Amino acid sequence: MPKFLGKTIKATIISIIVALFVTIAIIVCVNIFAGAQIEQTITLANRVAIDIKQETETEFKETTINENQKLASYPDYGSKYATIEIPQIGVDLPVYFGDTLEILKNGVGHSSGSYFPGEGGSIIYMGHNSENVFRKFSELQVGNEIIVKTTYGEFKYKIYDMQLINEKELDKLPVQRDKEILMVYTCYPFNNIGYATQRYVVYAERVTE
Repeated sequence: MPKFLGKTIKATIISIIVALFVTIAIIVCVNIFAGAQIEQTITLANRVAIDIKQETETEFKETTINENQKLASYPDYGSKYATIEIPQIGVDLPVYFGDTLEILKNGVGHSSGSYFPGEGGSIIYMGHNSENVFRKFSELQVGNEIIVKTTYGEFKYKIYDMQLINEKELDKLPVQRDKEILMVYTCYPFNNIGYATQRYVVYAERVTE
């Protein structure tokens, strides 16, 4: 009887260990897959490309906009070049050129497939829906101001629309050169934890004084 009981206990322990390893393997695979999906969807705007010539400059702050509304030089990918302020909801965050998850941990990302402030075209920014980033987007209203302070000048935009879109609706983030439009988006619902398939987009047009 004791020998049989010992074998039973041993078999049970082995089964538990195997089940534990299988569970860990499944969790790891899910996290890897989910992480890849999140990175692909939150940066949905980077599938759109325009002709941006990047030059390495040690002093990006000396950049200017020429008569053709093009920057004299562009920031290195992943570098900070501006801040975005939205007084209505107390936002004052750094803006980085690029839209990877690593960049978004530090602040607001700028889609490499869009134009820069002052160039006269579509500008696409994105950030997490966390408490200290864009969680309060629901409080914004038409007419609220967004201020982008770059290393080469300050630009002001006025909100004219807000839309809830699906992650695959790229046509809702159009890249064009006819008018300077700032589009800022975050994941929705605002209190969502984990993977989300919807985006809340704020549209603002540049205003000059």
